[in-house]
Amino acid sequence: MYDDKKIWDDFREGESYALSHIYHKYIQFLYGYGRKISDNNALVKDSIQDLFFELIRSRENLGATDNIKFYLLASFRRKLISNLKKQNLFSFHIEEKDWQPEIIYSAEHDYIEQEKRTHREETIKKALQELSPRQREILYYKYTCGFDYEQICNIMSIKYDSARKQVCRALKVLKQVLSEQDIFTLFFFLLPSICHARTS
Repeated sequence: MYDDKKIWDDFREGESYALSHIYHKYIQFLYGYGRKISDNNALVKDSIQDLFFELIRSRENLGATDNIKFYLLASFRRKLISNLKKQNLFSFHIEEKDWQPEIIYSAEHDYIEQEKRTHREETIKKALQELSPRQREILYYKYTCGFDYEQICNIMSIKYDSARKQVCRALKVLKQVLSEQDIFTLFFFLLPSICHARTS
């Protein structure tokens, strides 16, 4: 199986298999990420379509990468912000680096929406509400996407030390309000992408 660098280089050179591979491997990941940022289903799909059209149109001039997932998410995030601005769903007075999307983890949907909420479900819900929007976002990139701090800094336009502090503070908050079993349950929902990557 080809690695990311080989596939990306082949895509830039016009190999059709590479485009098909990239699209089918990451389309659901991008869609899931987009829906965590906006509940506008059509806007998310249009933004993904815009992203791939732009990649295809300018592929000969694209930079190299050995991490396609990171490259796509960073590009998609910018595209989604642009489209939100065009539809007046994003304040033009807010700098991209200061934007704090309301990342919603699947744990919330699976736990909060259930009619019969157990004590553990309520505890996890409360813990997630204790996190700031920025902490939610950075934990998503760190644990769900599996990005390293340099990649997170690139996406969020923040400094390395700031990224590390945000993660540490978020984990500290979770440890203060959750038992070890609750933390294990929460991170089970945060880590599907990492677990999948390690077994594929």
